[in-house]
This record gives sequence, structure tokens and C-alpha cells, in this order.
Amino acid sequence: MRSYIIHMSSSTQRRENVDKLLSTLPQGETVEAVNGRDPAQIASMTVHGGDLHNPRYPFLLMPAEIGVFLSHRKCWQKLVDSDDDYALIAEDDLSLAPDQFARALALVEGNMTSGMYVRLPVKTREKPARTLAQVGKMRLILPQVIGLQCICQIVGRDAAAKLLDATQEIDRPVDTFLQMHWITGQPIHSLLGNGNREVASEIGGSTIQTRTPARGKLRREWARAAYRAQLRLRPQTWPR
Repeated sequence: MRSYIIHMSSSTQRRENVDKLLSTLPQGETVEAVNGRDPAQIASMTVHGGDLHNPRYPFLLMPAEIGVFLSHRKCWQKLVDSDDDYALIAEDDLSLAPDQFARALALVEGNMTSGMYVRLPVKTREKPARTLAQVGKMRLILPQVIGLQCICQIVGRDAAAKLLDATQEIDRPVDTFLQMHWITGQPIHSLLGNGNREVASEIGGSTIQTRTPARGKLRREWARAAYRAQLRLRPQTWPR
């Protein structure tokens, strides 16, 4: 299995972690991240103001979010153009527990098809609609509501092609879009108990999060809660 590590070469504080990932992940290679602040790099993508799909996304996309979305599309395209049935796609703030991660890969690969998309999240919050496989505390599930973040996933070639087709235009962050299985037609699975961590705070901080004035935080939290409530009305269901 090939691994694509999304990394912007100008982010020198993250280079040491990238080198660790390259030495740990199978057949690892870096993929230059798209700079969402560079008009030339995002000129080919039409970006909408949250109104392309229902439910409406209540926030405008930030440049960094656009860059992250296009970086993942870049990896999906590389996978589609390859002869591989699937590939691992990681962001450069991922940290692994090598032994546990090896067991996680074995569990995924024992169940993986080219039509699957499997998240290996750093937070264990999703509730299963179905459990496909389990080894000890590690579980491969179809979650009812798909979790956020795209720090690590194994993506099948057919799934990548489907997602590329569904994202000719965008209006929300990539992880938020992937939650919309009724739009993409793509089931999203998750492997819980995989031992992954996010280390952005240890290597220069997040590339996306920005400070919000105190008076705007309550309004954003209300809008976020209302949006998530609409997602819960559209759970993934068994069988998938």
C-alpha cells in the first residue's frame, strides 16, 4: 500500500514529523499541499458560500480550508491515476503508535475494497450503525454520524473517483463534506482504537484555526449546533 503525506514544504516546523511519517508509513511519499491563499493554485475550483448542498453550511470557507480540500483532491487524483486499489492519505500533524498502527492497518486491509473510505480518527466519538470487524478494543465500524477531521484515512480507488466527481465545486470543508453521504453516495467507515494522535500544537499549531472575537463565539457555536442537528437526521444505516 502506498501512503500520501500532505505537507506544505514551507512549513519547516512540521518537517521533522513528516520524516517520522515517511519512515513509518508504507511506501510513504509527500504530496505538496495546495496553498489556499495563492489565487493561481485555487483558480480552477469554484467555491460557493455554503449554499451548494443541503443542509446549508453556515460559515464561509477560509483560504486554509480551501487549500486542505484541494490537497485531498490532489491525493484522490493521484490514487485514481495509479494502479493501486487503495492508498493511505495522511496530514502532516499525524502521530502514530507504530505497533498499534501496524495492527490497525492489518485489520483494515483484511476488510478493505476499492470502494471503501476508512477513517483512522484521533478521537473516538462515533457510534456504530454496524461493526464490521473487531480485534480487542480496535473496531472497524460504519458510524451513524461520520466524524470530523481527515488526519488519516485509507481510501479506495473507486471511492476516490466518486469523490472527485462529487467535488467539482465546493462550499464547505472537506471533512464536513464527507459527512454528507446522501450527496456523495460514498459510505464512510471508521477504525476506532487505532492509537493515532494529532500533534499540531507541538509542531507550530493549526494551519486552519483562527481566533474569533468573544461576541462572535456564541453565534458560531449556535450555528454549528444547529447544523450538526441536521446531520443527525441523516445517519448512515446498515447495511453498507
